[in-house]
Amino acid sequence: MAQQTEIEWTDATWNPVTGCTRIGPGCDNCYALRFAERWRGIPEHPYEQGFDLRLWPERLNVPLKWRRPRMIFVNSMSDLFHKNVPADFVDSVFDTMERANHHTYQVLTKRSSLMRTYIQRRYGERMVPPHIWLGTSIEDRSRLNRLNHLRQTPATVRFVSFEPLLDDIGPVDLTGIAWAIVGGESGPGARPMHPDWARTLRDTCRNQGVAFFFKQWGGRHPKSGGRLLDGRTWDGYPASERLAA
Repeated sequence: MAQQTEIEWTDATWNPVTGCTRIGPGCDNCYALRFAERWRGIPEHPYEQGFDLRLWPERLNVPLKWRRPRMIFVNSMSDLFHKNVPADFVDSVFDTMERANHHTYQVLTKRSSLMRTYIQRRYGERMVPPHIWLGTSIEDRSRLNRLNHLRQTPATVRFVSFEPLLDDIGPVDLTGIAWAIVGGESGPGARPMHPDWARTLRDTCRNQGVAFFFKQWGGRHPKSGGRLLDGRTWDGYPASERLAA
């Protein structure tokens, strides 16, 4: 499944893998799980299997068919570095990203140590091509070790998604990070984000030269609280951003 998206910081999604398993409190109200499980048991629906992990080899070449450059969020409905995704399948995803290098790819994982290990194995002393951005999600202070894993990953563009932001991260060292996304949780039972948590990260980004993107306040629906932080939108991207034509 590859499609246009309402996610504010990307142009399109590409899901050669779907389904996942929870790995921390940031997964407790997962929008992807909630969406997929609505269709469990519906014959021939792409989510007939609900949110169970599934590989889609027939989707591997989709970006090669998109001629206009796009920013592509890879596996918005899964985690490419889930332990049950075979390494050779991850290889195939990276092969496609390297071949279709007119796009910019945003690969986001909570399994930052597995991503680091894979990237070090695949690229050795080389850097990941600059059109492939690698990121990790951090929802609270207890997950800040993912930042160290990310810094140990030889990527040209590293980014962090502080979403859903469930805690006061406080001042944090973002050395080696090009981009930070901040957002509150959405959906039934969404946990609120305190404005000062977002402000602290914004100010940290400004002080350390990191592009800052404020995605949403969250609430019952993703757009419930809007996107304004202190009266304005914050739509920063890394300096190497390649916008769709």
